[in-house]
Amino acid sequence: MEGAELVLEFGKFFEKNYSKDIMDSFNEVYHTISVDFEKLAKFNIKASEDLLEQPDTTIKAAELAIQNMGLPDGIEEVKVRFFNLPDSVEIKISHARTRHISKLLKFKGIVKTKSEIRPKCVLANFECPSCGNIIELAQLEKKFNEPSMCSSCGRKGKFKLADKKLIDAQILDLEEGHEDIGGSTQPKKLKMILFSDLVSPFNDKKTNPGMKIEVVGILKEVPIEGKSGAKTVNYDLLIEGNNYISLSEDFDDIKITKEEEKKIKELANDKDVFEKITNSLCPTIYGYDRVKQALVLQLFGGSRKMRPDGVSTRGDMHILLIGDPGAGKTQIMRRMAVVAPKSKSVSGKGTTGAGLTASVIRDEMTGSWSLEAGAMVLANNGFCFIDEMDKMTTEDRSAMHECLEQQTVTIAKANIQATLRCETTVLAAANPKFGRFDPYAPINDQIDLPPALISRFDLIFPIKDVPDRFKDDLLADFILKIHQTNTFDAPPIETELIRKFVAYSRKTCNPQLSVEALAEIKKYYVEMRSSGISEDGSVRGVAITTRQLEGLLRLAEASAKTRLSETVDFSDARIAIDLLHHCLSEIALDKETGKIDIDKISSVGMSQSQRSKIMNLNKIIKELEDEVGKVIPIDDILKKAEKLGLDVSEIEEGLEKLKRTGDIYEPKRGFYSRL
Repeated sequence: MEGAELVLEFGKFFEKNYSKDIMDSFNEVYHTISVDFEKLAKFNIKASEDLLEQPDTTIKAAELAIQNMGLPDGIEEVKVRFFNLPDSVEIKISHARTRHISKLLKFKGIVKTKSEIRPKCVLANFECPSCGNIIELAQLEKKFNEPSMCSSCGRKGKFKLADKKLIDAQILDLEEGHEDIGGSTQPKKLKMILFSDLVSPFNDKKTNPGMKIEVVGILKEVPIEGKSGAKTVNYDLLIEGNNYISLSEDFDDIKITKEEEKKIKELANDKDVFEKITNSLCPTIYGYDRVKQALVLQLFGGSRKMRPDGVSTRGDMHILLIGDPGAGKTQIMRRMAVVAPKSKSVSGKGTTGAGLTASVIRDEMTGSWSLEAGAMVLANNGFCFIDEMDKMTTEDRSAMHECLEQQTVTIAKANIQATLRCETTVLAAANPKFGRFDPYAPINDQIDLPPALISRFDLIFPIKDVPDRFKDDLLADFILKIHQTNTFDAPPIETELIRKFVAYSRKTCNPQLSVEALAEIKKYYVEMRSSGISEDGSVRGVAITTRQLEGLLRLAEASAKTRLSETVDFSDARIAIDLLHHCLSEIALDKETGKIDIDKISSVGMSQSQRSKIMNLNKIIKELEDEVGKVIPIDDILKKAEKLGLDVSEIEEGLEKLKRTGDIYEPKRGFYSRL
């Protein structure tokens, strides 16, 4: 269609379909209207085809048609944004080719990085010093262009810049998602430039790194300059964005209809709601009832609290699964990723500390240093799933400490000092120290993770694959039936309803502790603490700390949220206590005393009884130093230690630990000295 005909057709189209939208746009900060492509195609199929094949001129004609309808004073133009394009114009980022240049296309991808928002000159007016003629020149290229000659008097060069038009601009790196690439292919990237309303404060948060977006834009070529500044024969590709929508969802972004809200409230009033959600969470995974209950509570989460002194306590609870290979840990995490609206998944050796938290990179647009968010920051207000955590290096794991407890990431590198929010719920999985649990050794001795990291997890579940004929028979029937028929018994609650139930609960429910629940939690805490004190008043071990107390509160609040209750009842407190006590009994039980000792996992991996023996051994060495001299034979140590009830294996183990801590050394074989 000719330009004048296009303007006329768009004028008719807007008058029929978008008169009210255009009037409403006059009252907004950015004057834009969103146009449904399908409506345009039904109104005039030729105009819609021109929009796809010649988008620059067609969009300009649409904006000119609105101007011809009459704009109020102070408004120069109304931008037109298109959405709902047909699937036929959607292409993968890696499939962009020369034939797609200057066409209106649809892309889906993940925002990898984005530059700062900076002004960009799109139009400049120059004044001729000789005749005063004003020359208008559009700035379409990367370099600032000046007129070569005055159209009125013929003067060449040295024109005065009279005025220029600036608009906000931002460049993004759009990377194709993992579902769009092959197994051995590196994800491809395309740069995208956004202008004006697309970088407004409201829209800017939709393009944060890690967000998945659907883009409607024009693919354009950009000349690549050589080292001397001259243009080369090679070109790069760039998407000039016309519109985009966010495909990533937070819990707050999930839309819930009135009918769905009614279903959620009916479900919350069901006395078996917690059991039904538990049975619906992982329907294709057999057993693990305790783990599933904990994962349900993790989904709902506790309440984040901000104290008057400015200190906040987290509401997100972290869970660690440590188990034998093939026990279903990864399958559980994959299922949780489906239920959680916003999540990031990382795994083992392919993960670094910078990839988890944040890294500092040089911005190609400005040349300055900028931050690139890692997985835990990108999953803010969502879930981060960390598989094979034991395969990560110690340095990389140490980067998680601040993220798990303070829920922030502090960066002080180059010229950047920043603190990023990281209010993320973490579900991690790892294997035991030797790959598989030894059924005859204490579980806590087989967890090869730093105590400082382990202590930040609210619940730790050991998942053991122990042969049992009866259980193995049931498990085999369950798995083989699914593989045979590719079906399983329908869960009580559909996945989508669970997601919306969780989102609704997180947004609307903030339960408070009842007197009964508070008393029950306090009673358990005090009793557990008292169990570590002997009759003579000496401390035999610390069974529980304030970190476990705060974990109990989070678990109890999450239990109340499953009923949309405004109060945490006695039953919620019991659910929390039962889950925590189950975990502590599995991983923190000191077999020598028969008591729970949290130091077995959260301190130096040493119980109070073991610590007492080592202290006694150190005392013996000190006494022998006064008796026999600086160099002490091991036979003397054995004789004195055995009188105190220590056996040979305990003495040898204690000596090794004292050597590792630097308290003693072995100047020659069979002799020890204190440092």
